[in-house]
Amino acid sequence: MGKLVVLNLATGSFEAGFPVTLQIGDENARPIVEITGDLPPNPEILIAYYHWQSIYLNLKFPSRPIGIPKQSKQKPSLEDCQQAADKLKVCFNTWLTADSFRPIREKCLEKLLPEDNIRILLQTIDLRLQKLPWHLWDLLERYPNAEIALSAPSYEQVSRQPPQSMVKILAILGNSQGIDIQADSKILEKLPHANTTFLVEPSAKDLTDQIWEQNWQILFFAGHSYTSRSGESGKIHINQTESLTISQLKYALRKAVARGLHLAIFNSCDGLGLAREFADLHIPQIIVMREPVPDRVAQEFLKYFLEAFASGESLYIAVREARERLQGLENQFPCATWLPVIYQNPAVMPLRWQQLHLNNSNLQTSSLPQITPRVDINRRFALSAVMLASMGITVLLMGMRYFGLLQSWELMAFDHLLRLRPQEKPDSRILVINITEEDVQAQSSQGRGSLSDEALAKLLEKLEAHQPQAIGLDIYRDYAVQRNYSLAKRMRKSDRFVAVCQVSNPQTGKPGIKPPPEVSPDALGFSDIVLDTDNVVRRHLLALTPPPSSVCTAPYALNVQLTLRYLYSQGIKLQFTHDGAWQLGKLKFKPLEAHTGGYQRIDAWGHQILLNYRTLSNPEAIAPSVTLTQALAGQLNPHAVKDRIVLIGTTAESFRDYWLTPYASPTGKPQEIAGVFLQAQMVSQLLSAALDGRPLLWTWPIWSEGIWIWGWAIGGGLLAVYLRRLTYVSLAIGIAFCGLYGICLIILILYSCWIPLVPAAIALGGSAVILVIRSS
Repeated sequence: MGKLVVLNLATGSFEAGFPVTLQIGDENARPIVEITGDLPPNPEILIAYYHWQSIYLNLKFPSRPIGIPKQSKQKPSLEDCQQAADKLKVCFNTWLTADSFRPIREKCLEKLLPEDNIRILLQTIDLRLQKLPWHLWDLLERYPNAEIALSAPSYEQVSRQPPQSMVKILAILGNSQGIDIQADSKILEKLPHANTTFLVEPSAKDLTDQIWEQNWQILFFAGHSYTSRSGESGKIHINQTESLTISQLKYALRKAVARGLHLAIFNSCDGLGLAREFADLHIPQIIVMREPVPDRVAQEFLKYFLEAFASGESLYIAVREARERLQGLENQFPCATWLPVIYQNPAVMPLRWQQLHLNNSNLQTSSLPQITPRVDINRRFALSAVMLASMGITVLLMGMRYFGLLQSWELMAFDHLLRLRPQEKPDSRILVINITEEDVQAQSSQGRGSLSDEALAKLLEKLEAHQPQAIGLDIYRDYAVQRNYSLAKRMRKSDRFVAVCQVSNPQTGKPGIKPPPEVSPDALGFSDIVLDTDNVVRRHLLALTPPPSSVCTAPYALNVQLTLRYLYSQGIKLQFTHDGAWQLGKLKFKPLEAHTGGYQRIDAWGHQILLNYRTLSNPEAIAPSVTLTQALAGQLNPHAVKDRIVLIGTTAESFRDYWLTPYASPTGKPQEIAGVFLQAQMVSQLLSAALDGRPLLWTWPIWSEGIWIWGWAIGGGLLAVYLRRLTYVSLAIGIAFCGLYGICLIILILYSCWIPLVPAAIALGGSAVILVIRSS
């Protein structure tokens, strides 16, 4: 059962404050908690919002508004927009931490669990409150399955009509001047179990007739639209010459709602006025864009939303997933994740795709167990028995896998296969300068930390004389340089130098570590590492969005910053594909999701990929290395530095910068690797993939894994049914196990693909055992 949270902001103003009422309860039940609080006066929020909006509206990108003037004479930059957005975000979250609002915040933390599915309804008639980016509330970072929707304070319940054989969608493709809405129609055409009727630039009469004549379940609009200055109404441009407000379609739309219209999607600009006007007709759900929306963003949101919604996600989770996936476009279209918002009728439960159409699969599934059981399975019914047993064990295993019950076994098997891969050569494009315990002791009188100002100054001077491509300092320096002007100037001015910091984590209470004050934000990378439950590093965190309160605001990892500098010298720049994937030259890769291969229900925060360690006798042999003493003594080979990436870090035991890897030490325990060598492994992974064609680790989609597991279950069942004798079955299953093991290893070695070993092995043996027992 999900949770419903209602935040009712009564009549007020930013100059006088807003009284707030909080209700928390289970879905479709009376609230179990109700408390009140206040949001204090804060006119600065409006100033910050209007400042951001004025910049955003004057950005020049193909979008779906008509009638919104571009007033700025000087074109603002994307950086200006991002800075204004960051300022608004900080101001907004500061407002929500006010003492008078604290009881509401604390009650949410008390009654809601991070794993809860949560709908948050913001009830207010104030358009300015509805315009604010409530999804940026830092409290929501604790709740990955929560999404905020807007709602009017007054509403009525509408009856939900029974599902139809196909989902009926009326898609209005309005005035498309300057934009591409054909992409929207192609996305709608691919929807499963859907019957979509397209109206291309219809007249007002044709549109009204279509709404009246059929029982529509979803109304879709793409084209140009805008909200009036009052915010109480909006207009859609249905063709080159006609535009309509919702009130001009009131009678037809009221009839449509009574006949079962569940959802309206306005994939167009500035739609809050449309939603506020449409809400008076008590439609269950509306999806609109808060502000003018770039054409590309509108297309990507629709694709991501419909993929998630039609695959079974709830409307709220589908909107959140689609909205967050827009982050990959924000380098080109800032604040893209701010735009989509749900407008909800509180009297109606959230919609699911499966509730809109009839599906006989449940009836078919429920009939399977009614097959007449027999003690003796003869060959006439052998195939039916094998199919039944294999399907049952596959469903069971996929369910267990989904809830993470097999994850620890799968990770152990994955580690085992990684260790069997052939040895590779070290990466000569990287040089590691490690600071040993002896190096630390030799500097003990020169300052704090593992690397003194004097030693760092001398080291950078020697390195830059040999012209490396990039220098990465994998040592925290959250303090200023002391009386060493040349070092401070070098750190500030060098275009090769990249420093490190640690991002704050509000969920775990880690405050983070500040960057060196001399280093510009563009020359920073974070050091945060993703650990599995057994504290082994198997994932590579490339990028993240730091919390607004973080002392470290670096969006990319240290290893990514160094890699990008090296690749830039090779003519390769980081780009993002239309679906949000990263692209470095010919290399494309998407981030891990919560369910990826053997990983199930993981926290896939940021942008993560699997870490494909370079296979060596020792993971720390990834690249040539010298000690700090050797480097300062002039024992650097110029050819080992020139045009290379130089990583500086400590291997001293006293600083314990060590991490567990999938590889095993001679004692059988997971082998540790110093942090600077782990960074080198990550740099080498990206360089080798982008320049050498060394593949990244990847997994099959879930449907392929399901077919794979089902195939081994069928194989085990067939062996049991047709061999019958226990001795023969045991021998055949043993040979099949060896074949499965070999296939998984070969595919991992040749194609770097991690395919399910443990679930397939269980399916193979489990189905054989079931069929042997049943036939005995």
